Amino acid sequence: MTLTIAGLKAAEVLDSRGRPTLAVTLRLPDGRQVRAGVPSGASTGSREAVELRDGDPHRYGGKGVLRAVANVNEEIENLVAGRRFVDLAAVDRALIQADGTATKARLGANAIVGVSMAAARAFAVLADEPLWRYLTPAGVLPRLPVPHFNVVNGGMHAPNRLDFQEFMIAPRGAPSLAEAVRAGAEVYAALRGQLSGKGFATGLGDEGGFAPEIEAPEDVLSMLVEAITDAGYEPGPHGVAIALDPAASEFYRDGRYHVAGERLTTDDMIARYEAMVERFPVWSIEDGLAESDWDGWVRLTERLQGRVQLVGDDLLVTNPDIVADAIARKAGNAALIKVNQVGTVTETLETMRRCRAAGWAQMVSHRSGETEDAFIADLAVGSGCGQLKTGAPARGERVAKYNRLIEIEAAGNLPYGPRRAGGDL
Repeated sequence: MTLTIAGLKAAEVLDSRGRPTLAVTLRLPDGRQVRAGVPSGASTGSREAVELRDGDPHRYGGKGVLRAVANVNEEIENLVAGRRFVDLAAVDRALIQADGTATKARLGANAIVGVSMAAARAFAVLADEPLWRYLTPAGVLPRLPVPHFNVVNGGMHAPNRLDFQEFMIAPRGAPSLAEAVRAGAEVYAALRGQLSGKGFATGLGDEGGFAPEIEAPEDVLSMLVEAITDAGYEPGPHGVAIALDPAASEFYRDGRYHVAGERLTTDDMIARYEAMVERFPVWSIEDGLAESDWDGWVRLTERLQGRVQLVGDDLLVTNPDIVADAIARKAGNAALIKVNQVGTVTETLETMRRCRAAGWAQMVSHRSGETEDAFIADLAVGSGCGQLKTGAPARGERVAKYNRLIEIEAAGNLPYGPRRAGGDL
């Protein structure tokens, strides 16, 4: 099967935070079209592929993406229009070679990933199959993932005093995807009532979670356990578990972790996580330490790897070579997967392949700036990784992903639940 691209058209649109991003439309020779919406992050790793922004202070505070749009509509379209591509990897190679930088900074990772996502959809259309099936690697069993609902926001995602960025609930014991979504929505509603009853505001952060004026992460964990119980579920691995994304790089300064007014060493921070795991049903910790604290990551892994999943995000930035380095160092045991973080779908799939080969888990993820595009829902299913985080069970750009998973479940007989090559936790 070959893909001939008849044309590309990008436009500057808004993401869920009201900031500019790209929508890319790819046209096939028979007139059919596919579209991709490009996400954008707020809490970003220093080694991520580089978004191209205009820097014009008179438009969107310098955040405009007209240069990236022009690159799609001119140079990239001239590069790919009329060419025959035998597979998605050939499209992505052409984009990477044309850009010519290590970080995709010339054409813009936001421009490149939009074309890559659209090309993946075009191949699925040509194959007359759903996107998730096209994205399924040989030898991999597709699987409906456990949704991880971000129900409390802090850090870069909310204007409160909470240093930890995300507190998530994961219905690992649900019998189906639809029942997992129901559990997430019901716990979210119970948490809203609990916060309101205790006098906290119930405004939302960037990813749809509540943003109460709470400082200590342990206080949030206590409230989550209460909300899970109030909603009629069992807190823990056989019911509704808790996952954390502290995004520790954001509160790491001068060699110390600044949490709720305390200055903690790496070993202090590890001990605090260990205490949380012992006290609360925490099953996964993402970016528990800073991206520069490699030695700390090794010690964290030695202490907790048999008890919780330790996910690298800012540490790994979905980069296959960095993931390979972390695997060799035994720094973490899982990778967060963000397509725009590395810049092409092919590189994303390669990162996931390396994780599978090493027995590492993977969690597909959205960004804080999202569109209604549900590409990552199909990626999570097709990759068989068993985990997806895409915000709260609220706000259209987040709910679109959960609704897409429900549609996929209804259309076919796919297994649901967490999956780890090295054994479940």
